Amino acid sequence: MGAIFLSASIPMIGRGHYYESADPFLIQCAVRELAIATVRRYKIVWGGHPAITPMIWNICEDLGADYADSVSLYQSRFFEGRYPEENQRFDNVVYTDSIPGDVKASLKLMREQMLSREDLIGAVFIGGMDGVEAEYEIFRRFNPDAFVLPVAAPGGAALDLARDSGDFTEDELENIDFATLYSLYLPTQ
Repeated sequence: MGAIFLSASIPMIGRGHYYESADPFLIQCAVRELAIATVRRYKIVWGGHPAITPMIWNICEDLGADYADSVSLYQSRFFEGRYPEENQRFDNVVYTDSIPGDVKASLKLMREQMLSREDLIGAVFIGGMDGVEAEYEIFRRFNPDAFVLPVAAPGGAALDLARDSGDFTEDELENIDFATLYSLYLPTQ
C-alpha cells in the first residue's frame, strides 16, 4: 500500500500572514474529506500537529479504520509531555530524536525522516503556516516525481503554494468541493 503525506495545520495569529486567508472550518472539512477519500486505499502519514492529530483520530474512529494499516503519525521527542492526548491512542507513533533546545533542528530531523519514506507516492497540503512550506520543500527534495496537491480554498500556506505553482485557475483555487477535488487529483490504485 502506498502512502500519502498530509501536511496541514490551522494558522495562528502572530505566525506570519497565513491566518489572514485561512478558514479553520474549511481546513477541517478538507482534512476530513482527504481521510475519507484515502484511508482505505493509502496510508496517511503526518507529523503530529496538535490541531490535526485529533481530527485524524476521530475520522479513523468514525470509519472503523485499523490504525496500523491506515495511518502513520510522526512526532518529535522535542515535544514530549506536550503531545495531543490522541497520540496515546495510536499504537504506531514514530518518535524521532530531538536536538535539545533547538525546535527548528528537531522539526527538520523529524520531517526528513518522515519524508524520506520509500512508500510515499504523493502529498496533500492543507492550510498551514511556514511548517507547511518547509514540508513542501523537503518533500519535493526527497520525492521529485511524486504528485503534490496544495488544497487552496481553505487558505494559509497551501493557498500560497497553489498560487505559486501556476497550475490552478481562480475557480480551482476557490473550489470547496473537496471530495471531487480528491477524486480528480489523487491517483487511483
